[in-house]
Amino acid sequence: MTVKITIITAVYNRSATIGQAIESVAAQSYDNIEHLVIDGASSDETLLEVQKHSHAHIRVISEPDKGIYDALNKGMIIATGDVIGLMHSDDFFAHNNVLTNVARVFEATQAAAVFGDLDYVSATDPSKVIRRWKSGSYSHTKLRWGWMPPHPTLYVRREVIERFGGYNTDYRIAADYEAILRWFGQAGILSVYLPETMVKMRVGGESNRSLERVIRKSCEDYSALRSNNLGGLGALAWKNLRKIPQFLRS
Repeated sequence: MTVKITIITAVYNRSATIGQAIESVAAQSYDNIEHLVIDGASSDETLLEVQKHSHAHIRVISEPDKGIYDALNKGMIIATGDVIGLMHSDDFFAHNNVLTNVARVFEATQAAAVFGDLDYVSATDPSKVIRRWKSGSYSHTKLRWGWMPPHPTLYVRREVIERFGGYNTDYRIAADYEAILRWFGQAGILSVYLPETMVKMRVGGESNRSLERVIRKSCEDYSALRSNNLGGLGALAWKNLRKIPQFLRS
């Protein structure tokens, strides 16, 4: 029996990009998937685009929510897959065999998580790479010094989320980082690094839209580190310094 993968897309007013995100899921060579699109009652033409690009494995829920992490938690609750991953509404898969490769690792190993590399691309020209995030394999020491896998490339077995929880919505910007610290640090899950670019992500994410949000994210990152007993200011500093080589690889 092949592993079933649930892909969750949380979206709100992203009519310009949601179509490509859905198409990249539909184009995957692996077909034992479930694609949950959790729309926060968009007021633009997002739902029209979702309908236009609908595919056989898609399920759409549209209702008000309390933000992206609340929407992702909704998806996790109703997910039926053995493994859960994400496709953000501004992102798309780097190639059509990403999920095939992910499933192959899960089926061949006892891994509870699989992750890979990510390219940041221009919002206006997705063929132009701005940064290359090559995460490398996990170690607890690296986690304590600011390492994290690219969140959009992370696939986790559903039982990990059921046991250790989803996203803590008290974090408005850094709930993904806090969850990773909890899953990898406290839970100590076995993970496998897949050394390939899995996702293309448009620059201009929510956490970097203004100086105020950058400061808030840093505060939340620090809180996440402290609450999971995985360091403090030193880890936070190294987390940001790790980004510098990503620009040199572009």
